[in-house]
Amino acid sequence: MLRPFARAWTGVLALAATAAALPLASPAPAVADSVVIGGRPVEVSENPWVVALASRDRFGGARSGQFCGGVVTGRSTVLTAAHCMSKDVLGVAVSEMSDLKVIVGRGDLRSTEGTEVRVSKIWVNPRYDSHTNSGDVAALTLAEPLPEGHVIPMAGPGDPAYGPGTRAAVYGWGDTTGAGDYARTLHAARVKVLADAVCEKAYPGSADGRFVARSMLCAGEMNGERDACQGDSGGPLIAHGRLIGLVSWGSGCGRAGSPGVYTRISDAMGALDARG
Repeated sequence: MLRPFARAWTGVLALAATAAALPLASPAPAVADSVVIGGRPVEVSENPWVVALASRDRFGGARSGQFCGGVVTGRSTVLTAAHCMSKDVLGVAVSEMSDLKVIVGRGDLRSTEGTEVRVSKIWVNPRYDSHTNSGDVAALTLAEPLPEGHVIPMAGPGDPAYGPGTRAAVYGWGDTTGAGDYARTLHAARVKVLADAVCEKAYPGSADGRFVARSMLCAGEMNGERDACQGDSGGPLIAHGRLIGLVSWGSGCGRAGSPGVYTRISDAMGALDARG
């Protein structure tokens, strides 16, 4: 599966794999279809910085309208993937979205727990390249600030958390098997940060995208099994208690030799600082 790269990954880590490469978000009006492959349920109360992006108008109410993931990096700021805000995912221009919300503190998407916070402003990285999938980051400004305890720090340039071999975890509500089995509750999967050379070999350039080390990193296991999937797009990759990546794209879910590709947060920070 090609995660957009929009791989709007919605959710959970799965153990199975699919064949095609695609963004981690699914074409609208279908719900973004990725899940953490090879993962396990986790409590949102222990990971309060993980949030769901939702629109019932576009994606229905069965799973609270969830279509992508996000992460709280400031009391009024949520980061997600730029492709999650694209017309390919939403079915309409983002400016036409009337009910875009961030769901905080809701581990089970069928429940009414937590809070649904309105998005007051959307910034999409103007340097996002949908051909290579480089610069896949967007920032949502919330209408109401969240408690400071919901904020997770970002890993800047040179942080050891980016080092090959570092153990990390990816979170989401996406497809848990690669066959459209969306998670109802928050899942997380343990993965390993891989060397840039490994990712460059896996993704040298095709219609699906190209690995660009400056703005991307990849993580997983070379034998597959643990990965993000459709519906997980925009969700966080965490290492050493810091945010190092956002679910962006890949080829299939949990496929051997095709690790998940993430927006590199140290690069995204520069674009975020330049917003003005």
